[in-house]
Amino acid sequence: MLSQTRRDFLSATAVMAAASMTSVSRGAASAAHTTPPFRISLAEWSLHKALFAGKMDHLDFAVRAKQEFGIEAVEYVNSFFKDRARDADYLAEMNRRAADNGVTSLLIMIDGEGKLGHPDTAQRQKAVENHHRWVEAAKTLGCHSIRVNAASSGSYEEQIRLAADGLRSLCEFADGHDINVIVENHGGLSSNGAWLAAVMKTVDHPRCGTLPDFGNFRIRGDEWYDMYQGVQELMPFARAVSAKSWDFDDNGNETKIDYHRMMKIVLDSGYRGWVGIEYEGRRLPEPDGILATKALLERVRDELS
Repeated sequence: MLSQTRRDFLSATAVMAAASMTSVSRGAASAAHTTPPFRISLAEWSLHKALFAGKMDHLDFAVRAKQEFGIEAVEYVNSFFKDRARDADYLAEMNRRAADNGVTSLLIMIDGEGKLGHPDTAQRQKAVENHHRWVEAAKTLGCHSIRVNAASSGSYEEQIRLAADGLRSLCEFADGHDINVIVENHGGLSSNGAWLAAVMKTVDHPRCGTLPDFGNFRIRGDEWYDMYQGVQELMPFARAVSAKSWDFDDNGNETKIDYHRMMKIVLDSGYRGWVGIEYEGRRLPEPDGILATKALLERVRDELS
């Protein structure tokens, strides 16, 4: 039998250990509770007016994202450094400015490099090869993905086959560079959520995914796909999310998109990555539109946490 002193000592030790474990568990639970369900990044297209007008230099994008908007991750657009994909010194300077400001480079949005779903085999392969240098640039910049378009022509089913063929070929190249190839709903049949989801299933490559954009569901003319249905269909494949915005009411809500409903769809899918601000409005200046979108995302995040 243990002595009274030793028994008391062991009992006290057990109580202290239990209390300590409870404290650790509560601390872990508290930390988990305070971890935001998503983080906010900035798409360079939000500043396209200033960039195209020559009022802003592409090299200053990461700096402005952090210093002016308090955003720590960026999504580049190739249009603003079109001839620099293989310029080692230029890419190094992009890396330096991002690193000096504690900014993470997430992806490059690629436009103007041909149709990955072109019905002509040679043209389709040329488009794939045109994207190779952007895969390499994304690797150099520390990005996880390039965003591409799945443009094609022909029947509904034929465009699935053609787009999937070009995407798979590009993914096979990108796999060697540890870069994902993600497709945005960006006009034509790519703005049909069911069609793009079918393309993803047909490609069936671990490097291929989607970048659902809240607002890009105009198929052609006045034909629009339901934005909430489209995002829900694309989220199972999402590697990034684009929070499109145009204008805001007096309460700070986006006038065309129910952000609370949209972000609930995003989070209900299990997505916990970056959500990129892509402001395209005309009424507010670009910096104001970016800050308004950020404030809305932060408010919705708090409501859904």
